[in-house]
Amino acid sequence: MPDNHNAVAFLGLGNMGARMTGRLVAAGFDVIGFDPAEPARRTLIDAGGRTVDTAAQAFRAADRVILMLPSTRVVESVLDDTEIRQALRPGMTVIDMSSSEPLSTRRLAGDLAEYKVTLIDAPVSGGIAGATAGRLTIMAGGPQDVLSQLDSLFAPLGQVRHVGDTGTGHAVKAVNNLLSAVNLLAAAEGVAAATQFGVDPAVLIETINAASGRSAATELKFPQAILPETYNSGFALRLMLKDMRIATTLATSVGLPAHLGEQALALWSAADAALGEGADQTEIARWIAEGGSHTT
Repeated sequence: MPDNHNAVAFLGLGNMGARMTGRLVAAGFDVIGFDPAEPARRTLIDAGGRTVDTAAQAFRAADRVILMLPSTRVVESVLDDTEIRQALRPGMTVIDMSSSEPLSTRRLAGDLAEYKVTLIDAPVSGGIAGATAGRLTIMAGGPQDVLSQLDSLFAPLGQVRHVGDTGTGHAVKAVNNLLSAVNLLAAAEGVAAATQFGVDPAVLIETINAASGRSAATELKFPQAILPETYNSGFALRLMLKDMRIATTLATSVGLPAHLGEQALALWSAADAALGEGADQTEIARWIAEGGSHTT
């Protein structure tokens, strides 16, 4: 077993993972990272971390393993992998900071418990800016006694909110992103209409931010990425769409409707089809302004 109590393995060194691992290294953690992309591994090495050649090697290198992966399917492929299962040891903690499906998280937690391994779900909000500054909101689900042992690990990354049992962190993150997506869509439609009527969009946003219609969309996304037409929030439209689907599926799984969520999902899906892979979430505002089809 690893004898380095300051070691943490980290799988997924993309936009978020690169910044999070950089903060962990700066805080004195021995970060052992894995990512299939060589440039991502190089970024961690340049920051002072170490890399390994396989995910299983990362699991063998530390008793705490953080996952920051693009989808539930990828998380499942890692944690269901035979070689990974063989690398598990009693007392390990796996921390899934991805935006995953709550029901899958609970299933995986039950599987890992058979190995005496605890799965914590701890997705984040705050984007690249929050990850860079260490100001993420960490929505953690799982046993409180295990979470309390992770305070020093989470401290360089942001503020932890314990939201309940295993899976609730991922549920909260999905609902949060659904609300964020609905707010952005509504703001984009309102701004486009007022602009066509002759209102200066910068004046409109400034006024809304002093009134009751303000949201993260108007306070952050419009001034930083939409009005300057840079569309560079750092969060892909397709990833937002994935999180929206998780939230509407969650509602269905507990027997509740998601009328507005489903309508928003249809519109975001249409934007995704038009804008294509790689589009930033904020590009939905451009799509709306250019007369994006609302056919569902």
